[in-house]
Amino acid sequence: MGIKLCSLSSGSSGNCVFVGNEDCGLLVDCGISGKEILANLNNIGVCSNAIKAVLVTHEHSDHIRSVGIISRKLGIPIYANTNTWNNMEDLIGTVKTENIRFFAVGEELEVGGIGIKSYSTPHDAADPVGFCFFYGNRKISIATDLGYFSETVKKNTSGSDMVMLESNHDIEMLKVGRYPYFLKRRILSESGHLSNEAAGNAVYELLQTGVREVLLAHLSKENNFPELAYETVKEILGKNNVKVDRDIRLDLAPRNSFSRYYHIE
Repeated sequence: MGIKLCSLSSGSSGNCVFVGNEDCGLLVDCGISGKEILANLNNIGVCSNAIKAVLVTHEHSDHIRSVGIISRKLGIPIYANTNTWNNMEDLIGTVKTENIRFFAVGEELEVGGIGIKSYSTPHDAADPVGFCFFYGNRKISIATDLGYFSETVKKNTSGSDMVMLESNHDIEMLKVGRYPYFLKRRILSESGHLSNEAAGNAVYELLQTGVREVLLAHLSKENNFPELAYETVKEILGKNNVKVDRDIRLDLAPRNSFSRYYHIE
């Protein structure tokens, strides 16, 4: 049966990822409208009744916009660490007490037969995390909103069958773009977002651990475009004698629609 992943939306305007299989569906973040999430699930052939939980990486609005709405509509629990919950509780509306589930960073969980492990990520939020998902001997990891590719991120995503990895911006586009200086500094900082170049270097490091499929995600609308992200990562890999499609599969998560449906068997 394996495990599947589909990005329902990925970028500064909103993020939501489906991970699951025929027995259990999980949502990582709900940063777009509840209506869009349910429509995109339907578009990829996933019944909303299959969704068993929402997992939250951090409390920024592009990740939690409809967390409360989805929990209330589907009657499912929200999993978050305590610091994240405390910083988002007033932003998501009333949630039933039984649907509030806390986890400690690094704790191993299981929902519907899918193993889940969180890990710390370098980002300017209260206690941001990424997630690894396990089913049988398969592993999928999500690593977005990264100021840099830290050893903790590398350790936890190593050996994954697939990694959804941030490739947020082109550094030169960001520097000459219209963002105010303070926002440019934030994005470029070690608690900001991962550049295309940094993503390329990270993909090369992951390749050495056995990763063979990467989905580039969280592309900036203002400071990036898909072809540039893809070609930058591809060029860095090429300089290291790595050929895309021969040595590793590389793809892009759309900003405002759902991605391909990836099935790791």
